[in-house]
Amino acid sequence: MEKFKELKQAEKAEVANYFNGMGFERWNRIYSESDEVNKVQKNIRLGHQKTVDDVLSWLDEESDLRSLSFCDAGCGVGSLSLPLAAMGAGSIAASDISQAMVEETKRRATEAGLDLSKLTFDTSDLESLSGSFHTVICLDVFIHYPQEAAEEMVAHLCNLTQERLIVSFAPFTPFLALLKKVGQLFPGPSKTTRAYTLREAGIINSARKCGFEPARMKLNQAPFYFSKLIEFRKSKTSV
Repeated sequence: MEKFKELKQAEKAEVANYFNGMGFERWNRIYSESDEVNKVQKNIRLGHQKTVDDVLSWLDEESDLRSLSFCDAGCGVGSLSLPLAAMGAGSIAASDISQAMVEETKRRATEAGLDLSKLTFDTSDLESLSGSFHTVICLDVFIHYPQEAAEEMVAHLCNLTQERLIVSFAPFTPFLALLKKVGQLFPGPSKTTRAYTLREAGIINSARKCGFEPARMKLNQAPFYFSKLIEFRKSKTSV
């Protein structure tokens, strides 16, 4: 167990260093309207935006977002937090392991003229998040977590949410496993952090142990982007 903790700390430091340096420049371009992206990066942009749009559509079904609190865990450059704020969410806690990402989210929010009193910004890993929110959302972050650690994070995020948890992750499939194996044959400067695919059953079981049931799910695909989106709701029997 101690060795596993050391491994997690080492990988966490690797991810933080990447997204505060070379990774920030790359992903800031991807999650923008910049033309300085290659075909792969553009497809990742389109795929991620599909996931964000689905979440915003689900949230828009709420009768009154103004009364709800949200946690955007792993906010990146604000792809979800900023449009959610524009929709009138009551409060949004946006956090990311990368200080550079958080500062960019804050800059974009200011540039967009959003009400900053409704937004809080914090540099934090998922493990260190605390508080209580109506809805916790964690999109495309679990790619940095192996199965066991991802299941632990699902349980942790369930403890922070009052009603709903929305997560997305790269689902394990034989095809993706093959792509990953092939990718490992061609290491390059862009491959600087590990990428994990996760077994859906483990993610669902972890949420169920905390009293949450899957309410709906969707698989979003684009070339070089695969993401399973699941909305969990607190079951009535656990209330």
